Amino acid sequence: MVERRHFRADLFYRLSVFPILLPPLRARKEDIRDLATHFVRKFSEQQNKVIEAIPEDVMVALEEHDWPGNIRELQNVIERGVILTTCGILSRLTTAPLMTRARAGAPARSAVEFPVKTLADAERAHIVATLRRTNGVIGGPRGAAAQLGLPRTTLIAKMARLGIATGLPRRRFSKAEQESLVVGRGSVAVAG
Repeated sequence: MVERRHFRADLFYRLSVFPILLPPLRARKEDIRDLATHFVRKFSEQQNKVIEAIPEDVMVALEEHDWPGNIRELQNVIERGVILTTCGILSRLTTAPLMTRARAGAPARSAVEFPVKTLADAERAHIVATLRRTNGVIGGPRGAAAQLGLPRTTLIAKMARLGIATGLPRRRFSKAEQESLVVGRGSVAVAG
């Protein structure tokens, strides 16, 4: 690279005082589980979400991927998954781009990968999913605002900005649906 003038020679010699050779992530599959857990913890804290588990099928898909983008690609995939997660279990949409690329044999475009196209779409989907889990209740200790970690008035303002009706009809859950809801650490997560 230095010979072809793609990299400054002086910078190369400054950096090569003590070279660190690190194999690519595809050669260190045993590290993926720990790295994925670390990134889920990091990004869920940044986004004030409680994500308690990574589904085993998601973890297997992460371990089977070749990771041409190394750790940065893994980090981006996990961050995207945390953004799309609406409950206490990492979203299975996390590995959707990996499956799409594996089937197509080439990098997929993000518009094809997810139904969510913008951050506002993701925020809208997250709020609507939370409202459904709370049966349309916005305020109170078990309401959507409390689960999202927002003041009730802030949630109502966000809903107005995103075009979410505040008067959602309250849905009554069947006995089977009620049993499929799991309460954990102040958030409701769909068991799956």
